[in-house]
Amino acid sequence: MKIYTKTGDKGTTALFGGTRVPKHHIRIDSYGTVDELNSHLGLIRDQDINPNYKDLLIIIQDRLFTVGAILATDPEKAILKNGKERLNIEKISSEDIERLEREMDAMNDALPPMTHFVLPGGHQTVSFCHIARCVCRRAERLASALNELEPFEANALTYLNRLSDYLFVLARKLSFDLQANEIKWIPEKR
Repeated sequence: MKIYTKTGDKGTTALFGGTRVPKHHIRIDSYGTVDELNSHLGLIRDQDINPNYKDLLIIIQDRLFTVGAILATDPEKAILKNGKERLNIEKISSEDIERLEREMDAMNDALPPMTHFVLPGGHQTVSFCHIARCVCRRAERLASALNELEPFEANALTYLNRLSDYLFVLARKLSFDLQANEIKWIPEKR
């Protein structure tokens, strides 16, 4: 299989289903940002962190490929003529979302209560996690805008929302595990 097809040389790309759209289309921006997020999660997974976090990150990366596939599917061509779905993969389930919630709850139980916002940083691994959280929020914003124009499966959008929360809690837990200094944001008074 060749990597280059030359079909995008004029600034368009094909959605799943064959429809061609400009590469700057919000649908492309949405799943491209999910792909960017997935790469950042790979960077976190490459760090010296608890193997349980790595295992969950692999599961999350798999789920993000599913979110990307959902976003890359032309809604007008999502159902084939025989009535079957074009995208023949397991969708984002409530269990996927609940897994993130359970993991957040478990990490939060081991952390001191949060009394202030925290400044990103303190350790390179924690910073990678905060960057991933920000990219996840951007992916969510783009997917939300796309959903207003062309609705897609609600669980995909919910998953991105919950994932950004998970990444924030993971950053705090990594700070704790790595004994990094978590700096509270305390606004200066004027």
